[in-house]
Amino acid sequence: MSPGTDAALGDYLRARRDAVDCALQRMLPPAAGRLEALGEAMRYSVFAGGKRFRPILALAAAEAVAPGDASAIDRAMPAGCAIELIHTYSLIHDDLPAMDNDTLRRGKPTLHVVHGEGIAILAGDGLLAEAFVILSREPDDAGRPEIAARKLATIRRIADAAGATGMVGGQAIDLQAAGHAHDAGGLDAESLRDMHARKTGALIRASAVSGAIMAGGSAAQIARVDDYAAALGLAFQIADDVLDVEGASAALGKTAGKDAAANKPTYPALFGLAASKRLARDAVDAAVAELAREQLHRSRLAEIAHWVVSRTS
Repeated sequence: MSPGTDAALGDYLRARRDAVDCALQRMLPPAAGRLEALGEAMRYSVFAGGKRFRPILALAAAEAVAPGDASAIDRAMPAGCAIELIHTYSLIHDDLPAMDNDTLRRGKPTLHVVHGEGIAILAGDGLLAEAFVILSREPDDAGRPEIAARKLATIRRIADAAGATGMVGGQAIDLQAAGHAHDAGGLDAESLRDMHARKTGALIRASAVSGAIMAGGSAAQIARVDDYAAALGLAFQIADDVLDVEGASAALGKTAGKDAAANKPTYPALFGLAASKRLARDAVDAAVAELAREQLHRSRLAEIAHWVVSRTS
């Protein structure tokens, strides 16, 4: 990265995060009437903070395949917001006593601590359903069959990523493997990578690919963005595992050290910290190399890949 890139990227991430927050405010249903408690619970978790990494990735992918097309952002924004709702639902459910049993998320008490387990479960369910309402509703495809086709492809990709063979399946593997920290939950390197490719990587890939699809990227561009995001998802998860060991709860916004305490399968548990950091850097190099195959490596996507392994939260 060239000198000054970090500052420029920071400005970019802040601007895109603000834009995503504005869109989420507009797209989420208001908390009113007899559903006020549920609506407040949904909004509590959505607007509790967070990097908005996944929707920003969707927007960056849209910009990468359609440079100079201002409308590409508008077309990709609904997919990015929908994915953020799905991600937030997954965090709500992950924090429940039956899952990770955590009390801190994004620097605030977890939803079930504030509103109770029942409302927390329903709020997660509501966010998942609302995500697909947004995907089917926006952007308006009236009289534009090409937009309708892109939306259908995006919905299919996000549903696959969120479901039993993607994020939910990865979480199930994680639950089954917990309790064997000395050998990463009984998982070998290939199995650990497969679990995280589902639990974390699938939704990251869907984010980038959705942005590329909605912006009208070519089949070759979409394929390269997908391969980039697969490597990026691996780097992101390894960095998360490392931060859980080395980070502080105040910076992370969640309980540091909880993976080790719960005997969760992680990269540091299997490879150690030094090797895990090398694996993360290797994954970033692989991600950027995929972008270069379609001349997309000078986009924000490459900068985001380097940021993923240098972040502190």
